[in-house]
Amino acid sequence: MTQREVRKDKVKKSTAQKVLIPVIALTVLLLMVAWLAGSFNEKVSPALNNSKNTSNTAFDKNSTYKVVASTNAIFEPVAASVEAKQATIISSRILARIDTIHIRAGDKVNKGDLLIQLEQVDLQSQVLQAKQNIKALQARYKEAKQNLERSTELFKKQLVAEFDLDKNRADYHSIAAELTAAKQALAQAKTTLSYATLTAPINGLIVDRFAEPGDTAQAGAKLLSLYNPLSLRVEAQVRERLALTLVHGQAIEIELPSVNKTIIGEIEEIVPAVNTGSRSFLIKARIPYHKSLLPGMYARMLIPAGEQIKLNIPMDKVAHVGQLDFVWLNVKGDVQRRFVQLGKTQQNGMVPVISGLMAGDEIITPQYMSLP
Repeated sequence: MTQREVRKDKVKKSTAQKVLIPVIALTVLLLMVAWLAGSFNEKVSPALNNSKNTSNTAFDKNSTYKVVASTNAIFEPVAASVEAKQATIISSRILARIDTIHIRAGDKVNKGDLLIQLEQVDLQSQVLQAKQNIKALQARYKEAKQNLERSTELFKKQLVAEFDLDKNRADYHSIAAELTAAKQALAQAKTTLSYATLTAPINGLIVDRFAEPGDTAQAGAKLLSLYNPLSLRVEAQVRERLALTLVHGQAIEIELPSVNKTIIGEIEEIVPAVNTGSRSFLIKARIPYHKSLLPGMYARMLIPAGEQIKLNIPMDKVAHVGQLDFVWLNVKGDVQRRFVQLGKTQQNGMVPVISGLMAGDEIITPQYMSLP
């Protein structure tokens, strides 16, 4: 065989391989697709399963349960916060150096307790000066009064001129006016002196103190803050539609996650103005005293938002297939299996039905049935 014939034979074999390999690969691929599609499995023609007839089957009372609808109130949780109705800032009304501060944050105080003592030497001097001024004026007042009385008697006897009587009367009234002004100055000095002693205006708890002894207290600058723990309440911004259904004195549930409690509050104030940014009303509810509550804590106000119809069934009436839940129904003597969507199981063994059942459906206990 010549070299030319050998080359031709190799070319034919190479061409055959190039054609044959894709054909074989395509054939294998088609066979795999057909196998995955079930072409080689035994097929069952579509038809309806005959439902089990239980018309002649007797179930006792414990084997069936009739679904009953109940009406439950719907509550919409609204974010709220604990606030103090009675809260105040202690500040000085005069410019003075702080002498002593008798409390710290967290201390309990009663109304009238001494909180801060300001330096009062200058103020005491002013009070003393006012008192001495009053004593001097009282002596002059006594003298002027006696002169007026003497001049009056002498004028009646025509022993003094009317000019002298008028002069003594004018002196008397002038000194009387000065004495009255001096008494007012003394009262003002005493009042200013009282500003140096800062006392608690209410029974409460000190929240924070913002100054230390030796600091200069500026007029109006805050020195202490306190609130009354017995006056705590919950405040929340409630949207318009729900807020308009609330009334003063209405009882309302309030959740306190920080202390893991749900309490009953009473609406004591509805601010009659809408927040234009959130379209909501400010609702304030009174709550009972709890020693663990502090201003600023998070709370949830449960606002009534209508009613809903709810279906509950016993959990032991539910069967399971994998992650699917279903029940057996007795429908006019025929048994039907129906898949249902359930909610969270309750403590009493009942479970809410989200979908799949209607009121009046009769459920058969799964132990009396078997899967088809």
